[in-house]
Amino acid sequence: MHEELRLVQDLALIFISAGIITLIFRALKQPLVLGYIVAGFLISPHFNLFPNIIDEGNVRIWSEIGVIFLLFALGLEFSFKKLFKVGGPAVITAITEVATMLCVGFFVGHLLGWTTLESIFLGGMLAMSSTTIIIKAFEDLGLRNQKFTNIVFGTLVVEDIVGILMMVVLSTIAVSTADVEGSSVIMSLFKLGFFIILCFLIGIYVLPTFFRKFRKSMNNETLLIISIGLCFGLVILATHLEFSAALGAFIMGSILAETIEGEHIEHLTKNIKDLFGAVFFVSVGMMVNPSVLVEYWLPILILTLVTILGKSFFSATGTLLSGQPLRVSLQSGFSLAQIGEFAFIIATLGYTLGVMSDFIYPIIVTISVITTFTTPYFIRLANPFHDWLEPKLPTKFRTFLENYSSGGDFVKDESDWKKLIKYYLTNVFVYSILSIAMILLFSYFVSPFIKMELTGHISDPLINLLSAGLTIIAMMPFTMGLLSGSRKKKELAAKLIAEGNKATRRRLVSLSLLRVFLAIFFVVLVSFLYFKTISGIVIVILLALVVFLFFAYRNFKTHWIIEDRFMSNLNQKEELERQKSPLRSSINSQLVNRDIHMAKITVSPDSPFVGKHLKELELRKTYHINVIKIARGNKEIYLPDGNEFIYPSDRITIIGTDEQISVFSKIMEVEEDNTEEIQIKKPEVRLSSFVVKEDSPILGKKLADSGVRDLKCMVIEVDRGKETFINPDVSFVFEADDLVWIAGEKEAIQKFV
Repeated sequence: MHEELRLVQDLALIFISAGIITLIFRALKQPLVLGYIVAGFLISPHFNLFPNIIDEGNVRIWSEIGVIFLLFALGLEFSFKKLFKVGGPAVITAITEVATMLCVGFFVGHLLGWTTLESIFLGGMLAMSSTTIIIKAFEDLGLRNQKFTNIVFGTLVVEDIVGILMMVVLSTIAVSTADVEGSSVIMSLFKLGFFIILCFLIGIYVLPTFFRKFRKSMNNETLLIISIGLCFGLVILATHLEFSAALGAFIMGSILAETIEGEHIEHLTKNIKDLFGAVFFVSVGMMVNPSVLVEYWLPILILTLVTILGKSFFSATGTLLSGQPLRVSLQSGFSLAQIGEFAFIIATLGYTLGVMSDFIYPIIVTISVITTFTTPYFIRLANPFHDWLEPKLPTKFRTFLENYSSGGDFVKDESDWKKLIKYYLTNVFVYSILSIAMILLFSYFVSPFIKMELTGHISDPLINLLSAGLTIIAMMPFTMGLLSGSRKKKELAAKLIAEGNKATRRRLVSLSLLRVFLAIFFVVLVSFLYFKTISGIVIVILLALVVFLFFAYRNFKTHWIIEDRFMSNLNQKEELERQKSPLRSSINSQLVNRDIHMAKITVSPDSPFVGKHLKELELRKTYHINVIKIARGNKEIYLPDGNEFIYPSDRITIIGTDEQISVFSKIMEVEEDNTEEIQIKKPEVRLSSFVVKEDSPILGKKLADSGVRDLKCMVIEVDRGKETFINPDVSFVFEADDLVWIAGEKEAIQKFV
């Protein structure tokens, strides 16, 4: 075989084996991820019963592309704004689980005799739960409308961003083992934060405007190409700055998720993600060595128990600490008791960096496979375990839990001072980041280019002055934004001054002086970068003052235009969702900590409620739920009255507790059991033709009198010489030698002819 066809052969083997195995796993109702891993194991060099992969290097390259698309898709589902909407329970649960499992994994790794780095990576892998497996389990068990699932999904969102941070930190630790606790880790975290924030600010300012302007010119193909191009572009930039490719893909996905095209892009890239993701998971299975599993059965058993019991306990504890009831806490904790795809990515990172032994990878994969199988059983076990545990708890402790879980359900209004401080901090933070970005851009790229082009034509001091001047001009809109601030901030400050005293004015003056100091600091920093003499620094500062006065004279509020566009782009998608579902947005924000939530239910054609009035069903009295919206096609009926009917395929939005929604859903979504349905033979309709002869009974008759409809047949066309009569009407008269085309069952046509 030609060398260039080896990749094709390997890919054919990967996809054929993955397709066959996943069909088997789908029949067994198991996650497809496990099927991919098993397929990879069967075609690996460790298993010789089937053909093996020829060039593992090429497969590894494809698997790295798979990681890029997996993280890109994860970012499209994530969005940074969603991180602030998941609610306190999800954040507290995720932080508690990740922190404790990091410590537990590190401690257990040391007990097993692993190195410090291997133990650190082990903690990172055990801290990550599997989004894919949990979603699959919830769908199979019919739990998507339960309240605790919102907490679990929110926890997974927080875990995703923590996993990205963990990858960067672990990479830094791996390449700087001599300074694990030193400044390199802190500097890497600073670089990471700066990179993420800068990409987010620029991306939100540019991309929504771009998509809005060219939306009519884009079809699916163009949008797909642009999205993948943006993804790969940020991947290259991230790797150039010594970050992982996965980080760049994740950030671009999360930026695109904030645009109005986010869901559309997610839909377009789904099949590509599935394709390359399959290659990645197959490559994971290829690294499973059976001899290693036999040799390390004890660590596998220990780590499996640590994963299941540790993640169940610490996740439930975190949910309980967030103020949720005991039952919801146990349901959430038991749902998160597994490791999944993110653990594979972290394991791949440790393996490629050469800081993990070969035997660890198959151990992690085996633990993931085992915990995947146990996840549905643990989710089912949550309620029985709660019913067994609660009576055994001391009465005082039960009372404490009830009081604790109901203590956070009230709304606190932010004071004007708190709002003002938040505006000030946001203003200082954002404009400082952008100012630093301009300084770095001109220092590392623009200034060297100017020096290269102008050296020999003008003197070095003039070149430095030109570079400093261009830097200050580029930085000026952000410096002005730092000095001026937003309209809301000015309104709040004026209100506090009017209502306050001298102490209030002094505090406001101090905050303003802080911003002035920062603006001067950035100007002085630019002058120090290009000049070492006092005279040069003074000239740059005077130049900055002139530029500032020029911009202030022309339009001091230029930064407001930039700020308004950024905020408009940032809130565009949210505003569209609010206009589309105003009630859902309001209820979700107000009832986040209460034991009541919304759920969407699609009415089954077999439901006994079909064709009945709402008042006839007495839903509030019988099921204790409220119907707050009925969606029927493009029509949406909010807060329907009792005279509204229930029709098949109606999408009903209801509000109630888990138990109330569960009971109601079983009746509204009921489907008849068709396993014993009698197969009725369908009529075989065909098209035939015949010629009207002299002795034909229909000769000279009208179509209405021919009896064709009595036999349930239909005349489609009649050809008469050069004339053609398509779908002739009932007054059409048949003549000799007409060629008649007729549709109907074979026996009926023969009778008519």
